[in-house]
Amino acid sequence: MTESYARGTTEVPLIEETIGDFFDAMVGRQPDALALVSRHEGLRFSYRELQAAANQLASALLRTGLEPGDRIGIWSHNNAAWVQMQLATAKAGLILVNINPAYRTAEVEYALNKVGCKALVTMPRFKTSEYLGMLRELGSARLPQLKNIWWIDREGDADEAGAQRFSKLLASGDAADPRVREVQKTLKATAPINIQFTSGTTGFPKGATLTHRNILNNGFFIGECMTLTPADRLCIPVPLYHCFGMVLGNLACLTHGSAIVYPNDGFDPLTVLETVQAEKCTGLHGVPTMFIAELDHPRFAEFDLSSLRTGIMAGSPCPTEVMKRVVERMHLSQITIAYGMTETSPVSCQSSTDTPLEKRVSTVGTVQPHLEVRIVDPESGAIVARGERGELCTRGYSVMHGYWDDEPKTREAIDTEGWMHTGDLATMDAEGYVNIVGRIKDMVIRGGENIYPREIEEFLYRHPKVQDVQVVGLPDRKYGEELCAWVIPKPGQQLTEEEVREFCKGQIAHYKVPRYIRFVDSFPMTVTGKIQKFRIREQMSAELGLTADKTA
Repeated sequence: MTESYARGTTEVPLIEETIGDFFDAMVGRQPDALALVSRHEGLRFSYRELQAAANQLASALLRTGLEPGDRIGIWSHNNAAWVQMQLATAKAGLILVNINPAYRTAEVEYALNKVGCKALVTMPRFKTSEYLGMLRELGSARLPQLKNIWWIDREGDADEAGAQRFSKLLASGDAADPRVREVQKTLKATAPINIQFTSGTTGFPKGATLTHRNILNNGFFIGECMTLTPADRLCIPVPLYHCFGMVLGNLACLTHGSAIVYPNDGFDPLTVLETVQAEKCTGLHGVPTMFIAELDHPRFAEFDLSSLRTGIMAGSPCPTEVMKRVVERMHLSQITIAYGMTETSPVSCQSSTDTPLEKRVSTVGTVQPHLEVRIVDPESGAIVARGERGELCTRGYSVMHGYWDDEPKTREAIDTEGWMHTGDLATMDAEGYVNIVGRIKDMVIRGGENIYPREIEEFLYRHPKVQDVQVVGLPDRKYGEELCAWVIPKPGQQLTEEEVREFCKGQIAHYKVPRYIRFVDSFPMTVTGKIQKFRIREQMSAELGLTADKTA
């Protein structure tokens, strides 16, 4: 039997430098090349200018009393301040904590306190999210370790109570501050540099802790798969708080001397199309729903997208017809598919620019350089034969440092031989292409966002009228999956869908609020009393006329 095991090439050596050192070397090679375009802010930076801004911000942060190893949060959609923070914290040895902009009060309180954030840079507000309002509501009593809040201001903005201007912070730094260089010299590539929260099966998010070595190398090899060069301009409409934006986007560009292009702060298909045309972008990232929104935009035909060549589609499986349209109508003949998880920095498998189309739509590519993947029987742990399904495990430089302050959960995820257990069911074909066929864990992926039903269940249990609740994912044409909650009210209590939604409002992210809510007397169970979630899925799918099973 041929085992479901593959090892990536090792021809190109791993980078053993810190992000700051590698970036500075790139600046030295091409100081005047375009590094960053933030269209919605009207900002453009050369590599030298971006370096100066990062050094000035690193200087300013160190002057506030922050020290290497301290945690600082970033709670914002895409903008120039985000990437400046990514580089400045790496140079100052501070650990950047990515806070999801969809988080509400309970979630941001948990995240900031879990990792002990001493400072936070935030947007003041976005659409219906009042970030500073939420922070004021929490106050210093509920965020005891948070000493400084800086809000990303624009010229002419009025002052905000309880927070300082980011522009003032930046102005307090010195781009030539010798302390930045001194601190940078002491940093190790294996030191933690970034914390990203992943939805927790226990009901609480876990802080996946990543090092310079983890994300710098992953960004580099992702860029290699896309054959990026200094001539490329990559349009990044995916959020920076995810690895998709900050590693597959920012770091893939910065390790290849390419230009980063942000079309907007949040996703908007029209600004993506306008930006690709105006900036002559050669690459475009997105989850399938983003590409669909761009293709189906009523003004799609007005735009010249002929400069496009490559990019990445990831986050959820890509429908074959969508991929064909992306290749034919958006000129993305060399678009690649990537698979990974936050805990693996994130990509472990990726197709390349010359992978045949049928392999690009039916698989997630092959193992990345310097990594190993294997598919094992979830019960016995034995490697299965090629073509057989089992749990996908990955090992190598990309595996996270661990979950912040959670040794037991780290040991559950990473075994004694260093293999990260993904919880995904997969197969591997004769050529080593991996296909994701389902999930061992009960995770739901809605529009590229990973959601663990347990987290939603534990939140809904807090409602005074809820006796029991079960949450499942149902198939959805637009988002891939949508949440459905079955609720058993407490005896004698009347509960409405509106009451449940109101309870969620402002407390949990909008994408975690169940779309479908049903009130029931009992759940389908096995004879041993185990709840059969698949029966809930089947029953709801039949009732709503949803045909395909979510893992089909």
